[in-house]
Amino acid sequence: MEHISDRVNALAPSQTLAMSQKSQELKARGVDVINLSVGEPDFNTPNHIKTAAVKAIDDNFSFYTPVPGYMSLRKAISETLKKENGIDFAPEQIVVSGGAKQSLCNVVLAVVNPGDEVVIPTPAWVSYVEMVNLAGGKSVEVPATIENDFKITPEQLRSALTPRTRLIMFNSPSNPTGSVYSREELQALVDVLAYYPDVLVLSDEIYEHINFTGSFTSMASFEAIADRTAIVNGVSKAYAMTGW
Repeated sequence: MEHISDRVNALAPSQTLAMSQKSQELKARGVDVINLSVGEPDFNTPNHIKTAAVKAIDDNFSFYTPVPGYMSLRKAISETLKKENGIDFAPEQIVVSGGAKQSLCNVVLAVVNPGDEVVIPTPAWVSYVEMVNLAGGKSVEVPATIENDFKITPEQLRSALTPRTRLIMFNSPSNPTGSVYSREELQALVDVLAYYPDVLVLSDEIYEHINFTGSFTSMASFEAIADRTAIVNGVSKAYAMTGW
C-alpha cells in the first residue's frame, strides 16, 4: 500500500498466524488437525485467577496504572524472581507490559541502532528477526543442530560475535524446539560473553514453567552478565492467560 511506511512494508507476515489460519481452514473442512503453531496451553485459566480478576473489577481497578505497573505488583514479581530463580531485581528495575511480545520489542527498539548486529540462535520464534528488522538492525542467525539438541555451542557463539554485535536474543525453554539449556551449558555461553562487555543479553523466559526437565536457570542469575541482561517473563503460558 502506498501510504504504509517503508519500515512496516519491510516486515514479513507472521508465519505463526499463517499456520494457525491454515489449521483453522483445514479443521473447517473436516480434517483432523493438531495445531502446534500458536503457543497456547490446552487448559483454562485457573479459577482463583478469574476470581481475583472479578474482585479487581469490583474494587474499581479500572483507571490508568503507573506506566511501569503498580508498585505492589512489581514488588510481588521481584519477590517471586528472588524466591524461585535466585535473581535480585529491585521493583524499580521491573516494567509490566501488555505481553511478552511487547516487552521484547520494546527492549530491541530501546537498544538496537540501525546497522547493529543481533545474534539469534535458531530455530527461533519467527518474530525475533522481524523485531530486529523494525529497529533497523541486522540479524545474525546461529544454527543449532538436532545433533546438539538444538542448542548452540560456545564456539558458535564466539564465532558469531563481532565489533558490531549489540545484543543476543536468547530463549530457554525454547520456542519452537522445546530445548532447555542446563546451568552448565549456560555457564559455558556466559564465559564467552564475559569477554564482550558491550554485548547485551535479552533472555526470553516466558516458557519457564512449560518445562519437563525438572530444572530451569535464568540467564540473569549469572553475576558476570547480570547487569547487562534483560529478562522477559509473564503469565500467559504458565497460567493459560494468553487472551488477557
